[in-house]
Amino acid sequence: MKITRVKTIVVNAEMRNWIFVKVETNQDGLYGWGEASLNWKTRAVTGCIEDLEPLLIGHDPRDIELILQVLNKHSYYRLGIIGATAISGIEHALWDIAGKSAGLPVWRLLGGKTRDYVPLYTHLGLGDMKSVYETFDPAPLRDNALRVIEQGYNALKVVFIPYSHYMVDRAARRRVEELMKTLRDAVGENIAIMVDFHGRPASISVALQYIEALAPFDPYFIEEPVQPGDPEAMRLITERAPCPVAAGERLIGYKEFEPLLQNRGVHILQPDLNHTGGLLEGKKIAAAAEEVMIGIAPHNPNGPIAGAAALHFAISTPNFVIQEEMSGAVPWYDDVVSAPMKREGSNWLIPDVVGFGVEINESEAAKHPFKPEVFHSRTAVLDDGTIVDW
Repeated sequence: MKITRVKTIVVNAEMRNWIFVKVETNQDGLYGWGEASLNWKTRAVTGCIEDLEPLLIGHDPRDIELILQVLNKHSYYRLGIIGATAISGIEHALWDIAGKSAGLPVWRLLGGKTRDYVPLYTHLGLGDMKSVYETFDPAPLRDNALRVIEQGYNALKVVFIPYSHYMVDRAARRRVEELMKTLRDAVGENIAIMVDFHGRPASISVALQYIEALAPFDPYFIEEPVQPGDPEAMRLITERAPCPVAAGERLIGYKEFEPLLQNRGVHILQPDLNHTGGLLEGKKIAAAAEEVMIGIAPHNPNGPIAGAAALHFAISTPNFVIQEEMSGAVPWYDDVVSAPMKREGSNWLIPDVVGFGVEINESEAAKHPFKPEVFHSRTAVLDDGTIVDW
């Protein structure tokens, strides 16, 4: 069995572009689907996959570890987030082929079942990105949260931390407290609420003051309280926070996670299997996290194939905690993709499929071509004109 072609299909899903990766083989009808979606970098990622294609041609697609070595080492320059996303999408497709050729679901190849269902959470707005990133008022926050609960979810994530700098005033702290109280009063005591800081605080002090305002309302975890890349700052916040702390969606590969593992800088790690190098890299990160009593809650606001990959990973990973998901984010979702994710309440069921169990209707996908994505980050400016982290 040999790889003969790698191609990408870009589908504009309103809130972002999905980048589907199709790896074809010399066996009739045997191909694999992966996903390499990366917001605001669609053309860079598709170009990277095109550049990497010659390194793949002629390889047996089931030699996944060998191919990853080729893609990472024969590219010479380290690839960063764009290259890691491209490789992740290719690697997903290789796992899909491996499962199909063996007649087994990918989760069987990753180690088999470790649970009977996969706990889920989704975003405020159910795919409406303005609701996710631009809801800073109590009334729409409450209304959007109730819509999520009405869909059967018992866990949701919100992003309402103010755009911040190195200090925070009392009014901003009280605003965060008011929003969290509104949310908790609306959904009740039994709904898990995750608060994504999006790395907005520019100092440990600001992050801790916001955490203190949130803590009385029992967040399930707070996420990315400061920008990635400073494991010591994460450790100091985690040691002082009165609630669980999560981070990791913007880290690439095991090496970037290793400092947080060594200093126990978080309670929950959030590798994005669409960006960190794929499923094998995710399994390495999860195994190392398990050794130091850290759970795994993979980041995934991406498309349906990324969701399928996350599902198979979660089934097979012992220290998995909860999965972020975005299924049904556009009205025509089921026209473009047939995916294995079947939700009951706030859980995915275990699929009995071959490979990932995903199929793309390429003619339907072509009806939603690439469009530039909305730059929500343009609002991340303070009153005095200072540019801050989005």
